[in-house]
Amino acid sequence: MKKTVLYACGMIFAATAAFADSHDHGHDHIERTPAPEGASVYFISPSDGETVSNPVTFRFGARGIGIAPAGVDWPDTGHHHMLINVSPDEIDFGADVPFSDTHLHFGGGQTETTLELPTGTHTFVLVMGDQFHVPHDPPIISEMITVTVE
Repeated sequence: MKKTVLYACGMIFAATAAFADSHDHGHDHIERTPAPEGASVYFISPSDGETVSNPVTFRFGARGIGIAPAGVDWPDTGHHHMLINVSPDEIDFGADVPFSDTHLHFGGGQTETTLELPTGTHTFVLVMGDQFHVPHDPPIISEMITVTVE
């Protein structure tokens, strides 16, 4: 099961990384997609303050906005990005969300993921991105949750 999840994550990362390098929008001026009024994203699980063991399954929710894969231009949709140990103050809302170990992309339209995390306390934030991985305007961002991994 773990190999399947890691393989699937690798395939998704490879596909979204390829898309990120191939999409056609200028980085000097990025048009941000308007956020649907009242749209929000949130963690279904785990809960803020929860202590968990590996592997950790995260489930994401959204209200007032549909979920669509990256690269798909459907009205009032986006896809999740999960930031690990990144403060919302560090997000450049005028640029596409970077690809890194702390900026996870769910460009396939996924609403959950299972991760192996280092022991300790970590913070997590969801940011909805448009077809180009750019946060909406205004940004649709979850409350930060703190989870301790034993």
